[in-house]
Amino acid sequence: MESLVNFARAPAVAILHPALTWASKKKVNRLRAKLGDDNDPLLLTAINSASLRFQETNRPEPLFVDPYAGCFVSPNVKMDMRQCSHHYCLATKFIDDKLLRTVNHIDGVNQVVLLTDGMDTRPYRLSWPPSTVIFDLSPERVFRSAAEKLAGLCCLTNCVGAKIPRNCIFLHVPMESSGILQSLRAKGFNGNRPSIWVIQGLPVMTLASFEEVLFSVSNMATNGSFFLGELPAWLAETEIGIKSSTGQWMEKLFMSNGFRVDMIGYDDIARNLGKQLAQGDYKNILFVAEQLQFSDDQMETWRREFQRVEEQGDEEGFEEL
Repeated sequence: MESLVNFARAPAVAILHPALTWASKKKVNRLRAKLGDDNDPLLLTAINSASLRFQETNRPEPLFVDPYAGCFVSPNVKMDMRQCSHHYCLATKFIDDKLLRTVNHIDGVNQVVLLTDGMDTRPYRLSWPPSTVIFDLSPERVFRSAAEKLAGLCCLTNCVGAKIPRNCIFLHVPMESSGILQSLRAKGFNGNRPSIWVIQGLPVMTLASFEEVLFSVSNMATNGSFFLGELPAWLAETEIGIKSSTGQWMEKLFMSNGFRVDMIGYDDIARNLGKQLAQGDYKNILFVAEQLQFSDDQMETWRREFQRVEEQGDEEGFEEL
């Protein structure tokens, strides 16, 4: 193991962390009692994203194929067949490729955590290697609605049910859970093993709620794990001062949680793919971050091993630590 001086933070015990919800349960329950499919903003936003994927799938040369997106959209959805690529679709393609490269080419990465709007079809449409464990954290109401449609025959694309690749596991954790960290662990997430985390579509209402997300990922992701995706640009606008840029704000926020972060330009992705970026202002930031610290579970494992070696007086064990 690494020397203690190489650890970037002091050991932390999971049970000391406050329960993180990423959403107010009272507000969620109050909204759930009043909202239906026609006026639920979380559901409508997820359907809008699914519509973009459906339209991209039906282009002559699509960036990706989502055979399940049609399950979520209206039969009379208006198709936009312009040749320009939407920012969201370019981001989706970028995230898809990064996910598959990571799980296929980096040893030990078989835990994937998707922070989504509830209609993310990656668990079904991507070719995951055997033994991949996929966790979806999303709004319960949207996820259940999507699951029902995916299990049925109501797809414009005539898909008959969506299935997870063989020998893979797919687990859902409601965004409204009282303790996200505990819920993930209860589902089998192992903080001593590498993971890759994606955020695209997860409702983020305030800067504080995103900071909770980042804090949670930092606690659970091992050294060398990745966190990537899109976050709302207005988060940066709430704190950027006269002398600060979005890049500086991102670097400060992520580094304070142990991540080295890079912002990814949508125009760069379009150029690399030989596509033309659609006109218009897009209010998201695309990023890739790498965890430089050790997870809480790694630190706890090291602490226990150090204690064991100390109690046994094992000089060789100390040298190994």
